Amino acid sequence: MNRSTNRRWTRAAALALTVGAAVVLTPSVGVAAPTTAAEARQAVTDAGLELTALDEQVHEAEAAAVQHQAAADAAAAAAVQAQAQLDALEPQLRSIAQAGYVGTTRGRLAAFLTSGSADDLIQQMNTLDQLATHADGIVATAATARSAAEQAQQDATAAAAAAAAAESELRAQKEQLEGDLAGYQADLARLSAADQVRVHNVISGPDVVPAPAPAPTAAAGVAVQTALAQIGDMYGIGAEGPDSFDCSGLTQYAYAAAGISLPHSSRAQSSLGVAVSRAELQPGDLVFFYSPISHVGMYIGNGQMVHASVSGRPVAVTSVDKGGYVSARRVTG
Repeated sequence: MNRSTNRRWTRAAALALTVGAAVVLTPSVGVAAPTTAAEARQAVTDAGLELTALDEQVHEAEAAAVQHQAAADAAAAAAVQAQAQLDALEPQLRSIAQAGYVGTTRGRLAAFLTSGSADDLIQQMNTLDQLATHADGIVATAATARSAAEQAQQDATAAAAAAAAAESELRAQKEQLEGDLAGYQADLARLSAADQVRVHNVISGPDVVPAPAPAPTAAAGVAVQTALAQIGDMYGIGAEGPDSFDCSGLTQYAYAAAGISLPHSSRAQSSLGVAVSRAELQPGDLVFFYSPISHVGMYIGNGQMVHASVSGRPVAVTSVDKGGYVSARRVTG
């Protein structure tokens, strides 16, 4: 089911449920529309999970755009440097062109006619050979520099095009995310309060009273306490604090307080540090969900984690054993 179809059905079904009526829509071939409260809840739940995945894609697109722009800047600088090296050889090339007789038959004939002795002739011939060798070296260096300058300019042009394409893709993904977010919030608002809680519990896990355990390191302790201090701050797409957060924005913010830099991406964070099993979890460990990974929380001990889960929900503490758990990593600094 694609997002636009899913959203259309969800809104219609949820609206009907608020007035106690059933609704039957005409779906695309081979796909059934939601017609019951349970199906409407599931459609909204699916949309919420898709939002987390799309949010992660936006983070990856942002990182790609930054990398492509850095590559474009480096390539442009290399092109400028290569051109400068070529320009520095220009006076020598002009001098060689003006003294084109060096090493030619005419130059050697002039040396023969003007030499006073055999020794003079040999000396002049040796000088001509040395000049010719030097000239050949300058010309070869210039040819290499010209080739390097041309290649550097081609690389810079290609890198700039890649950066522009990455920025365009990022804008498109952000627009899609904003549209999907607005649809999700409208769909969720149309559900009953009880159904909204059910949806949130599926996506986030039910809230529990925090019961943190002692952290194994000072950095982990600072990160856990910083994350817990954000409880109640609302989820925000792409937010990294200090008053709203998305999932990886919260863990990034918490570890930044401990002097450790994390990327703003749950998938990127899932490759940091060292892997730990569910049984080995300690406070401060990062826990990851779904395949491909699109959500991250921070373990605080006693089977609990603190996380920013989905739009409409504040930062909260829930069980770490909610659906979709796939792995955990220990940040090593």
